Amino acid sequence: MSLVLRILIGLVVGAALGLLVPEWTAVGVLGTVFVGALKAIAPVLVAVLVAASIAKAGGGLGPRFRTVIMLYLSSTVLAAVVAVVCSFLFPVTLRLGVEAEGAAPGALTDVFTNLLANMVANPVASLTQANYIGILFWAILIGVALKLKASETTINVVHDFSEVITLTVKWVIQFAPFGILGLVFSSVSESGLEIFTVYGRLVLLLVSCMAVNTLVVNPLIAFLLTRRNPYPLLFACLRESGLQAFFTRSSAANIPINMTLCKKLGLDEDFYSVSIPLGATVNMNGAAVTITVMTLAVAHTVGVEVSFVSAIVLSIIATLGACGTSGVAGGSLLLIPMACSFFGIGNDVAMQAVAIGFIIGVVQDSVETAVNSSSDVFFTATAELYDRKNQ
Repeated sequence: MSLVLRILIGLVVGAALGLLVPEWTAVGVLGTVFVGALKAIAPVLVAVLVAASIAKAGGGLGPRFRTVIMLYLSSTVLAAVVAVVCSFLFPVTLRLGVEAEGAAPGALTDVFTNLLANMVANPVASLTQANYIGILFWAILIGVALKLKASETTINVVHDFSEVITLTVKWVIQFAPFGILGLVFSSVSESGLEIFTVYGRLVLLLVSCMAVNTLVVNPLIAFLLTRRNPYPLLFACLRESGLQAFFTRSSAANIPINMTLCKKLGLDEDFYSVSIPLGATVNMNGAAVTITVMTLAVAHTVGVEVSFVSAIVLSIIATLGACGTSGVAGGSLLLIPMACSFFGIGNDVAMQAVAIGFIIGVVQDSVETAVNSSSDVFFTATAELYDRKNQ
């Protein structure tokens, strides 16, 4: 039986248990263990694969990396534009009054300062804390050093170690149906359907914007580059990457799954072993939608007039800053106060919107992660197809 079908069975069983026997809290432990295992192995996988791939890589990867970075950034910016248009067409107001806790960056400069600090953080600490900016930075440097100085035997040992870690990850992924069962049970038993009755319009607007970006904008970008039907690839990415990312709600945990999918699609390991963890850091389609929609919802609620042009400029700036907090739980939500400050909205009001974001996170964060993570594979494959077409 295919893994996807087993996951769907786990999904149905988990939802049924969550509705019928919500007091069986031990079932939720399956999800906690599965996500914990993926999060634990993912930093090691990324570090070893990136270093080994760069050490063994030949020439010709430069154009692909330029293409995939362009795809990541353009899709993210267009996601923000879609969110602005939808927010103006279907304005949503919030019920402010809930309180929130958390530290949000005060300005865009703070975000980029944190980004640079994370980049040069202690490499061992980066591994233990799953700081993917630091992991990528040091893995690239070590990979280049291996390529320049190490013997062929040493490079082969590193490559063999990367194969061992990859096999370990495959074993963990085989337990995904049990993990999804536990995660769905926890979501259904704890949240039920209450969020749809209180925040239904907001959830609908967020999900609709992300759906337009995923099902219309991204395929259009891919078609313009490759001149071929992008939907078979898109649906494969949503089915095998997006589905699991939806329930794990962690881009980091989905990195091993995305790499396995890239291998299944026959992509170049030297390329995807770097582009996938890079995408988990800078490809922020869902985050762009969340920041823009929530900020404009706060503006509509408190009566701040926002011009269409200023909203687009704001969403682009906020989206570019999102990569600096991508490794933080609820990172996109914590950028809302910074975005609100551009309209003169105080931190006390903006942090109430952050609290609402955490309440609807069982849907918002799930869809956002699915959109972000599945598009990492989609654009990696698109960049490679474009490169092959031009050779």
